[in-house]
Amino acid sequence: MTLNRRHLTRFLMASLSVFALLGVPTVRAADEGPDDMIRQLSTDVLNNIKADKDVQKGDVSKITSFVDSKVMPNVNFTRMTASAVGRNWRQATPEQQKRLQDEFKSMLVRTYAGALSQVKDQTVDVKPLRAAAADTEVIVRTLVIGRGDPVQLDYRMEKTAIGWKIYDFNVLGVWMVETYRTQFAQEISAHGIDGLIATLAQRNKSGSVQNKS
Repeated sequence: MTLNRRHLTRFLMASLSVFALLGVPTVRAADEGPDDMIRQLSTDVLNNIKADKDVQKGDVSKITSFVDSKVMPNVNFTRMTASAVGRNWRQATPEQQKRLQDEFKSMLVRTYAGALSQVKDQTVDVKPLRAAAADTEVIVRTLVIGRGDPVQLDYRMEKTAIGWKIYDFNVLGVWMVETYRTQFAQEISAHGIDGLIATLAQRNKSGSVQNKS
């Protein structure tokens, strides 16, 4: 699956909004609706990001700290990583699973760090939620509105005992987990789980990560 340069730029900008929109250090009520959660986060964080010059400049260390302290509490990152690795996740040892999570997170941070400076005057339109009250997994659909055409940005979310968590997102019709699952499966098929870990670690070390979606 290939995006042209214009679509890739929009993909990165909108994907980065995922991290930005999750960055409000707010305690969420367990009974808060998933659409309400995204709406409140999007309202608060876009102002928050404008005030942080280091994050705007794409400072990787600052963004990493930002993700650890404010993003992770709102994301089921274990599920996100396991879904990206696919059926091979169960074959990984606990140590390999931890390494995969660490390297995957670093890859995502580095992939989108450079696009952060482009997040300026965007707003987010949260669409009406199409879900029953008893649903424990939903898709929250939004549009990121700024210069140019609105960008589709949807979230897959699950209900937990402490509130709703995000475990996947869709930008321009491309689900992030599915995109990486294809890439990871190819790497594991060729070099095994340790090979995937080594490849991610090398890309993170060199700073040459590229999104091939």
